[in-house]
Amino acid sequence: MHRTALILAAALAAGSAQARDIEMQSIYAGTLPLLGDSGKAITERIATLTGGSVNLIFRNPGEIVGGNEIWDAISTGAIEAAWYSPGFAESVISSAGLFTAFPFGPDVREYTAWWYQGGGYELWNEISAPFNVHSELCAILAPEASGWFRKEINSVEDLRGLKMRIFGLGAAVMQKLGVEAQSLPPADTMTALNLGTIDAAEISFPAIDNALGMYEHAKHYYFPGWHQQTSLIVFMMNSDSWNGLTDTERAAIREVCAANVALTTAQGEAIQLEPLDKMIRENGVQMHRWSDEMLAAFKGAWEEVVAEKTANDPEFKRVWDHIQAFRAKYATWKALGYLD
Repeated sequence: MHRTALILAAALAAGSAQARDIEMQSIYAGTLPLLGDSGKAITERIATLTGGSVNLIFRNPGEIVGGNEIWDAISTGAIEAAWYSPGFAESVISSAGLFTAFPFGPDVREYTAWWYQGGGYELWNEISAPFNVHSELCAILAPEASGWFRKEINSVEDLRGLKMRIFGLGAAVMQKLGVEAQSLPPADTMTALNLGTIDAAEISFPAIDNALGMYEHAKHYYFPGWHQQTSLIVFMMNSDSWNGLTDTERAAIREVCAANVALTTAQGEAIQLEPLDKMIRENGVQMHRWSDEMLAAFKGAWEEVVAEKTANDPEFKRVWDHIQAFRAKYATWKALGYLD
């Protein structure tokens, strides 16, 4: 019998089991395309495959705990499950950002190959196990835009002194180039652009940037998103709660999450088309692609950041060396198998 048929059969057999409500605190709003709505979508599928024995309740940011409290709440068991990106745990696990996105990092194909077949899944769960946290990759995102700027950027000199909202490891790169990087939530970001207290901001990819109306606050939109070529989202659970599920329930969650990775891969590509067209035709957005010289500057700054982090942080170095070893092997296949 096919694997999925076996799971469905087991789910039907479990249908008489008592339903268990599990609150899933999301770090992304459920209204956000791909980031949030794909988390809401898995709840119904998991309920179906478990015959109703696992009923995930999606909670928007702040409904139970704030975004910066999710990791600790899962670790202690204050909440059982979360919709999360590992990079948000960077203050606790220094290498966490490498498990979400990093500058000049892998695309969807390479990242998922490393996660599923190259040891990434095992490595992340090994690192997070002491915190009583278990994760399953459950969504993957399209590349982000590089950012919105209030004025055109033609050289590294144009970046110096700019105040920019930017997330994660990309922020360290921009700081190397003279940018004052800031961490702000989306609502505060748009207000800051309007008031002129910041000059630029990266938020996400076109579908979300359009939904947030970023074009009302800045007109110069830069690509490619060298800082986040893709991003990983995980279904995260307190390890005791995860181990307390039945084999069938854990298998159902894994199957739904694996399917969701495939679905979000396709969705992430398709949902960018209309927003891009709308922003160009109706909203006066000027689309830019970074020159080779600018991309080389970003990459050079990133190499400086990596050199510093690997020299000063053994845990970061261990993860960096792990993923770089995989990428070195993958490079041969990538060069042979795909068009440039």
